[in-house]
Amino acid sequence: MKAKTAQYMFRQTTVSDCAAIMEVEKQAFGYAKEARLAVRLLGDKTAEPRVSLLAFDKQEAVGHILFSRICFNGQADSPLMHILAPLAVKPARQRQGVGGMLIQEGLRLLRAAGSELVFVLGHKEYYPKHGFAPDAARLGYLPPYPLSDENAACWMVQAIGQRGGAVTTGTMKCCDGLCSPEHWRHEASDRSE
Repeated sequence: MKAKTAQYMFRQTTVSDCAAIMEVEKQAFGYAKEARLAVRLLGDKTAEPRVSLLAFDKQEAVGHILFSRICFNGQADSPLMHILAPLAVKPARQRQGVGGMLIQEGLRLLRAAGSELVFVLGHKEYYPKHGFAPDAARLGYLPPYPLSDENAACWMVQAIGQRGGAVTTGTMKCCDGLCSPEHWRHEASDRSE
């Protein structure tokens, strides 16, 4: 499925997009850690169903976003929910709305698939502009690992499904690829929007 704006085209990724995803992630973050995470998540069966999108300007991949399955810890019958990680835009294309367009297209696809909630651990000034409510733990959605008080607002949620905020609460469990404490040490400088 493809979506298009005046300048950018968005499409779901395929196996052949691995090099383009790696390049976008490396350029956006300035190192390969997030690129390796993205590729690992794309091969992670516990992340399914997932949504992975690339943004293109003509033939150049300029942005990437990935939404993986998340569920309530210990509950096999959790509603369909996702976590956004990572989001990357090449430095030359940042602050041009590419990240926001990737978020909105991803949320549209997740809504159509029946996802109820989307979580993110990210920049507390950026993600609320795209509908995320800060401090999801305050709303009863506890992160997989404890966050410092300083970073509590960085754990966010957005209700996108028909049940909205009526989804039960609890401690979240990520897919295997994100289920490591190293991914939960939030630093705003480590995020690329």
